[in-house]
Amino acid sequence: MRRLAKLDWMILDGIRNRLSCRFLDTVMPKISMLGNGGVIWLLSAAVLLFFDAKLGMRIFCGLGLGALLCNLIMKPLIRRMRPCWLNDEVMPIITTPTDFSFPSGHTLSSAIAATVLALAVPLYGWIAVPIAALIAFSRLYLYVHFPSDILSASLIGSAIGVVVCHIPLLA
Repeated sequence: MRRLAKLDWMILDGIRNRLSCRFLDTVMPKISMLGNGGVIWLLSAAVLLFFDAKLGMRIFCGLGLGALLCNLIMKPLIRRMRPCWLNDEVMPIITTPTDFSFPSGHTLSSAIAATVLALAVPLYGWIAVPIAALIAFSRLYLYVHFPSDILSASLIGSAIGVVVCHIPLLA
């Protein structure tokens, strides 16, 4: 665990020290905002309900399952502190989140939706996956998640996406 923690800090501080600039300080909060509450993915699912109701429902179900697992079970159970809470030398450029860090909810919802979209319609995946990756990276850039929060949320979210794609009622 110490090696993982050391690697987390090394990556996080590397991003902060090497990539921090005025342009990204302006853009990354906006990209991150797309993932607030899974809003971009909820809107995508709502629009899809008119064109492909099953696909829209898969995304909604995946996001619901992800919110339940992440926000109601994992975060309160694991209670991992955020890097911006632990390193007071870094001044956050967004409002400091008040919930726990593990796993990243922004990344989880993005991975769920991107996986469902990519599996159902690969062309949609070419759009959704880069958006999901940018949202995930923004959480690192903004110093509100550790890389292991992001990686874990990506894996869990992808697994949830695969599962909801294989639920018979939604197939």
